[in-house]
Amino acid sequence: MAINPPVDATQTPAWAALQKHYNDLQAEGVSLKKWFAEEPDRVEKLSFDAGDLHFDLSKNLIKPETLKLFADLAKDVKLDERVKAMVSGVHINNTEDRAVLHTALRRPIEDEGKLIVDGQDVVKDVRETLDRIYAFAEKVRSGEWKGVTGKRIETVVNIGIGGSDLGPNMAYEALKPYADAGISARYISNIDPNDLAEKTKGLDPETTLFIIVSKTFTTLETLTNAREAKTWLLEGLKASGAIDGSEEKTAEAIRKHFVAVSTALDKVEAFGIDPANAFGFWNWVGGRYSVDSAVGTSLAVVFGPARFEEFLHGFHEIDEYFVNTPVEQNVVALMGLLNVWYRNFFHTAAHAVLPYDQYLHRFPAYLQQLTMESNGKSVRWDGTPVTTQTGEIFWGEPGTNGQHAFYQLIHQGTQLIPADFIAFVNTPNPTKDGDQDVHELFLGNYLAQTKALAFGKTADEVRAEGTPEAIVPARVFEGNKPTTSILGVALTPFALGELIALYEHITLVEGTVWGLDSYDQWGVELGKQLAKQITPAISQDDDALAAQDASTQALIKFYRANREF
Repeated sequence: MAINPPVDATQTPAWAALQKHYNDLQAEGVSLKKWFAEEPDRVEKLSFDAGDLHFDLSKNLIKPETLKLFADLAKDVKLDERVKAMVSGVHINNTEDRAVLHTALRRPIEDEGKLIVDGQDVVKDVRETLDRIYAFAEKVRSGEWKGVTGKRIETVVNIGIGGSDLGPNMAYEALKPYADAGISARYISNIDPNDLAEKTKGLDPETTLFIIVSKTFTTLETLTNAREAKTWLLEGLKASGAIDGSEEKTAEAIRKHFVAVSTALDKVEAFGIDPANAFGFWNWVGGRYSVDSAVGTSLAVVFGPARFEEFLHGFHEIDEYFVNTPVEQNVVALMGLLNVWYRNFFHTAAHAVLPYDQYLHRFPAYLQQLTMESNGKSVRWDGTPVTTQTGEIFWGEPGTNGQHAFYQLIHQGTQLIPADFIAFVNTPNPTKDGDQDVHELFLGNYLAQTKALAFGKTADEVRAEGTPEAIVPARVFEGNKPTTSILGVALTPFALGELIALYEHITLVEGTVWGLDSYDQWGVELGKQLAKQITPAISQDDDALAAQDASTQALIKFYRANREF
């Protein structure tokens, strides 16, 4: 099936209607305080439920009627057509001629035979791989899988980069309360030697299992770190007398302490890993959409197959909601369209994601790749230039830490920064400070910040507190700072799957409006290519040095002059 050219959203009737709506709101005066006073049912009309997540959009710079205009835009850019093409396996990643089927990773076993793409029963392939991962995970968790000296595995070290690290690392941190087998995980990604040195510090080679995650088994950073990990393991085992250094014992140690997530079985075997212990995934899974594939093997080991299945069910719940709910009632689609509203009409550049849950401290970093690698594009999927601003700078930190760092800019700075606030009703670690429930104190901050951002504080209110007139202006809060509140019941594997799928589909909605192929990432390739050319110049290759620009040459000369070893 051929991919239709993207619709130029800026030339649609819906875009013109949104522009008029924006102009009218500006002429009227944007005032959340006024809108809340005049619209008694505002919260009800702008609140939604999806899965077990609750969404409150009422503190955004929209009116209930704005949702109809969003739905009209979705229709004009053929969002429904794009979504159906994706979930049915059409090759919507056209620059790489690939299907985009991360939603198939979480379809239930009952869907086997219902999705045939390029001659393959996609769901059957996925479930067969999951069965292999689960069997492996159970062996490690039960102690049946042992290291070369017969000791059970206590630490799993995932070596990958980009989507092979950010997703599983984030999810491991988010779900730590569910680790129930006495196994912890560490994640090595950076080629900087400091990363591997710190992540292996204090580990016992006899009880450590490495998972090398690289689809092609050629990723520079991952394979460099994998070789260094192999050296660390073998040297540690030899130093303790656990192995004698013979070829036979060396090979056995590698087989028992290394597995792979890769489809390049020849390269896996050449490394010394038994190909039977390699778990593959498919070219229709982009790295940043892969945490629920074999890339999440470390999660299946630490949390167990049952919890991983719950994780997948959370994704699927939001997939089904997104695909089957009309746009005007579809909070997932509406959040994507809301982001377009801010980016293209209010001309915002940044978007904050502020989880009020310490376990989600890596979630904003995960979203940075998901959103910015997907929609950081300046050409549309047919190769033509974009017709409007695209992409958002996603960033954030957990509350309440962020309150004591960058919230000043959001409250009183000159940039408008929409923000998503995420929290959960229940905590796995309830505690009290005297009579004060600490989690309720925490949630009080979550609620207070969105209220302060929305409604602010006037000069008269500041004066009423007895503030000296000279400093009144510094204490005025303008308000009208938009936020979306997302409130869940508890941060479970199911809820985490829901959250990830939510932002996956938000990204798709934005990309569809902007006409982008959200599933390729050619922008990361040039730097990789140049690194291969520059690296020889850093040490001894003067010809390579001479081929560099003046700035690069000067920096390399400084390096050479100051390298100590």
